[in-house]
Amino acid sequence: MMIDIARKHKFSIRQLYEHIAAARGHWTLIGTAEQVVDQLQQWFEEQAADGFNVLPPSSPEGLNDFVELIVPELQRRGLFRTQYEGTTLRENLGLKRPENQYLKLAAAQAS
Repeated sequence: MMIDIARKHKFSIRQLYEHIAAARGHWTLIGTAEQVVDQLQQWFEEQAADGFNVLPPSSPEGLNDFVELIVPELQRRGLFRTQYEGTTLRENLGLKRPENQYLKLAAAQAS
C-alpha cells in the first residue's frame, strides 16, 4: 500500500512518511467544504462506500471543522440526516431492545 501511495504521488521517503503519519495510509481529503463533500458524495453515489470513518488531522479542531463545515454541507445536499427518529443509538439503528437475561434467570430460579 505504501509503495503504491509513493508511486502515485511521486513522494520522496520523507514525503511518504509525512503522508502516512498524518493519514495513517487512508484516503485523505483536502479542500473547501464543498470540494470535500463533492468527493464524499461521488464515492457514496457511485457505491464505492456506504459510510466513512472520519480521522481528523488534529483534535478537537479537526473534528470541530468537520462538524461545523462538512456536516452542514452534507445536510444541504440531503446526504446526512438533520434529526434523529429515536432517542437512543439502538432506536436510531433500528435494533430491538434485547430481553433482560437477568430477569429471565431470576424468574426461572424463583419457580
